[in-house]
Amino acid sequence: MTKLSVNINKIATLRNSRGGNVPNLLQVAVDVQRFGAEGITVHPRPDERHIRYQDARDLVSVVSTEYNIEGNPQHNFIDLVLECKPTQVTLVPDAIGALTSNAGWDTVKNQAYLKEVIAEFKANGIRTSIFVDPVLEMIEGAKETGTDRIELYTEEFAHQYGLGNKKGIEPYIASAVLANDLGLGINAGHDLSLDNIKFFKENIPGLLEVSIGHALISESLYLGLENVVNMYLQRLK
Repeated sequence: MTKLSVNINKIATLRNSRGGNVPNLLQVAVDVQRFGAEGITVHPRPDERHIRYQDARDLVSVVSTEYNIEGNPQHNFIDLVLECKPTQVTLVPDAIGALTSNAGWDTVKNQAYLKEVIAEFKANGIRTSIFVDPVLEMIEGAKETGTDRIELYTEEFAHQYGLGNKKGIEPYIASAVLANDLGLGINAGHDLSLDNIKFFKENIPGLLEVSIGHALISESLYLGLENVVNMYLQRLK
């Protein structure tokens, strides 16, 4: 079964919009795991507009499943991850002012840099994953960095699926087959939803984990958080 890691950034966005501590981010993390999710994901950004660095620290004591911290490996982020020692760190090439993640790593151009950062995390017992586009050259480059896993950037798949073009998954299948051959674990995330997750999971061989936040929290406004978590779990079986 593919694991579901719930990204709780949007809970922090809602909290920050009003000040105070409603909704309570830590309690949501506890509840999401109680509802069946196998992991919690956060993606702190330099401006802390949703997840704050202190949130990432505070979550260490309440995440009893897998803890995944995503972000651009700048100095402050590296220090945070080494302090928190999550189950997994996912490296994402976000520009500082980016609204959301919008591209995977160029694993050829940035290979030496990624190799150095990944080696430091792995030396501290932290599983590594890097955000990549479904491009075979980038998958091959990822292998050379020493990463444990890749996270396939799925925005284009979700867009094409929404248009009714199921062939949009083909580059992802090819990338997954290559990753499996190279011994890389496969995660995926970005714009995956209740509408498209079952099709994606059924077609991607060796899919270990999906990280879902924006869609899951939005769907929960109508259907309820516990219900939505379980709907994802059913689709991922």
